[in-house]
Amino acid sequence: MPQETLVEARGLTKTFRRADGTEVLAVQGIDLDIHKGEVFSMLGPNGAGKTTTISMISGLLAPTSGDAKIGGYSITKQPMEAKKLLGVVPQEIALYPMLTARQNLEFFGKMYGLGGKELAASVDEVLDFTDLRDRAKDRVETFSGGMKRRVNIGVGLLHKPRLVYMDEPTVGVDPQSRRRILDTVIRLREERNMTVLYTTHLMEEAQELSNRVGIVDMGKVIALGTVGELIQQVGEEDRLVLNIGHQELHNGLLERLQGIEGVTRALYDAPTQLSETNDAIQNGKITIYAKRGRKALPQVIQLTNEAGLEIVSVEVREPDLEAVFLQLTGRALRD
Repeated sequence: MPQETLVEARGLTKTFRRADGTEVLAVQGIDLDIHKGEVFSMLGPNGAGKTTTISMISGLLAPTSGDAKIGGYSITKQPMEAKKLLGVVPQEIALYPMLTARQNLEFFGKMYGLGGKELAASVDEVLDFTDLRDRAKDRVETFSGGMKRRVNIGVGLLHKPRLVYMDEPTVGVDPQSRRRILDTVIRLREERNMTVLYTTHLMEEAQELSNRVGIVDMGKVIALGTVGELIQQVGEEDRLVLNIGHQELHNGLLERLQGIEGVTRALYDAPTQLSETNDAIQNGKITIYAKRGRKALPQVIQLTNEAGLEIVSVEVREPDLEAVFLQLTGRALRD
């Protein structure tokens, strides 16, 4: 039985004009279908076009071309009807710090058109869902970053939307708060059958949460499917990641590594300066794809040592979304 489509995007394109008059094509003709009741993650590095794409779908940015529909309503032709179905949880905290959690929720609930008993019931329900009932009367300025994020999520749920958009909601929070936020996303799907559109640059979040993932790079969706379907693209290869610090690669090492039985590819990332204003150097690394990584590892270490390189650390990674991105683009997701 085909799944019901809640969000449909066709040909979404966005061009920005710089101060010097030149144009930047940030999103290049993206097509998407998001099914009712699924967590759909857009995964990609910072600057890939994730937030711009979702800002167009949610009506925050007008597309240069193309259109998107939420529940059948066009975001360009029927924006009010489409937005009523959408709850937005922005990356930046959008709360009034001098107000309490309850006062913030009541204020934003009124902005959604709620009032009276309906508003009171919705605020209580959201406070319970986000585990903030005991802090409802405390000012938001006294909250940790993770608690503020949970109030932010609560704001997006007040009017019981059919679709919730979360833009990198775990950025800048501690590990415990991050875990609670991820659990909240899972509960939205499993307890409320809510559709969640989730953007992240963290492979492990997309891999844990998602029914389907769209991998975005340079303004395009370069792969789309379930986590299992995407990982199948790289086969059953392990990755051996050798951290070699600030050393440079010489003497044809990659060719010799690729000659090891079971090794299919060997890639090198040279050490780089993090930024013009930061003297810190990002370590160089060698990434080796192998059918049986642990079996190939002793010979990999031997050849690397013979090439005069000191290995700082070694990591054996099983196939994951990071490997998919690396295969598709030739660079790591966090580059």
